[in-house]
Amino acid sequence: MFDNNNRNNNYEGLYQNQNSEPDYNNFYDAPDSNYVNFNSDPNQNKNNGGGKKFLKFVAGVAALAIVSVSSIEMYKMFGKGNSDWTSSESDASITRDVSSLTDSTVSSQASSSSSSSSAAVNSTANWINMAAPENALSIPDIAEKAMPSVVGISAVFEYTASTQSYWGFGFYNYGGGNGSGQTQQITGTGTGIVMTEDGYIITNAHCVYDNESDYKCGKAVSVSVVMGNDAETEYEAQIVGYDLETDLAVLKIDATGLTPAEFGNSDDLRVGELVIAIGNPLGFELQNTVTCGIVSALNREVTINEKDMTLIQTDAAINSGNSGGPLLNGYGQVVGINSAKMSSTYGSASVEGLGFAIPISDAKEIIEDLINNGYVTGRPQFGITGVTVSEADASHYNMPQGVYVYGVTDGSAAYEAGIRQGDVITAVEGTEITDMDTLNEIKNQYNAGDTITITIFRAGESMDVSLTLQEVRQED
Repeated sequence: MFDNNNRNNNYEGLYQNQNSEPDYNNFYDAPDSNYVNFNSDPNQNKNNGGGKKFLKFVAGVAALAIVSVSSIEMYKMFGKGNSDWTSSESDASITRDVSSLTDSTVSSQASSSSSSSSAAVNSTANWINMAAPENALSIPDIAEKAMPSVVGISAVFEYTASTQSYWGFGFYNYGGGNGSGQTQQITGTGTGIVMTEDGYIITNAHCVYDNESDYKCGKAVSVSVVMGNDAETEYEAQIVGYDLETDLAVLKIDATGLTPAEFGNSDDLRVGELVIAIGNPLGFELQNTVTCGIVSALNREVTINEKDMTLIQTDAAINSGNSGGPLLNGYGQVVGINSAKMSSTYGSASVEGLGFAIPISDAKEIIEDLINNGYVTGRPQFGITGVTVSEADASHYNMPQGVYVYGVTDGSAAYEAGIRQGDVITAVEGTEITDMDTLNEIKNQYNAGDTITITIFRAGESMDVSLTLQEVRQED
């Protein structure tokens, strides 16, 4: 169980997951923002020994778009600190000029150089001291405490190239073609947090389920966990659950004696407080990279891939592969799960220092629900996959605006109500539906078990059907 009243409480609960459907917009045309895993190229053969060697593909990013921390950004770290480099340069300058200076001048310059170096060191130390909470650990001690609880996540996805055109939707009975291609594999990497000594691991849902990339691979066909304190040790992992809406997932490995992370209370965070991120940017070559910064904002409302999320904003560097890793407070406690960053490719503009993490106090109930039930309870679903019919598409295909039903899950609420592939949903409880967003917004106003009236267009006619909403459950 979680206890939010004390920063020093350990996390004793477990976490788990949910299912996807039109809520997660599997069939949206190129959304304004995507999660983008650090993935291999699906067009090349893969044999990487359990996910230790990876090829990457880079998806295009819209200007000032939110992307997952799997977007590729490279940072270079120079030396141990600027103060050492500054001191060396200043000393060299003194040596070069010493022949033309008096002893007093040399002494004066050396003293000035030493003062400048000390000032740089003190400046760095001061902001850390000012940002750290009372009785906080040093950054090296925080890293040492948390490192055994940080692991690498490697997920293999299957992708089948298709000759069927979904552009313009290729609506069933409205056009499009058939055909399929060769199945290929994509490998994505991320980070995870050890939750319990017997092998429960928390990470991001987008690390194990792809519904945001151009490939729409779905659930990973295999997942492995690489131990952070022993990169040669790798375990096959079971996906206990994933929740696409909150971007949380739980894995289980067959291991004992692991070092679980200590979980804090994100509700106690303050803007300006010191935080540290640990993860695997750009794959396992840079495993267990530590970055630090401050809490830039709390309760930041951010829209990521059509999902509204309330997140912690930080300027601690978060890069591709940091997905699912911990954001730590000054006591070495997990207060957030790193999930996304903001980047820009607009002209020569550069956006840095805008990272986002899921607050652990918000995540705990989701994770416990996933573990205890296998999905997040109470969320309603239709049981369809659909795509928006725009005004232009409606005119071209001679159909009304709304949501085109591309697929219906057997036994789902929609199936039981008589909705079938090729139908167009035009209204819910009399409210006009013009796109997927509207459909999901209205659906989410109801609970699982509620009965609502859906208006559909089929074979040139409109009709009403009665639909009883079901709970969202994890896909098998």
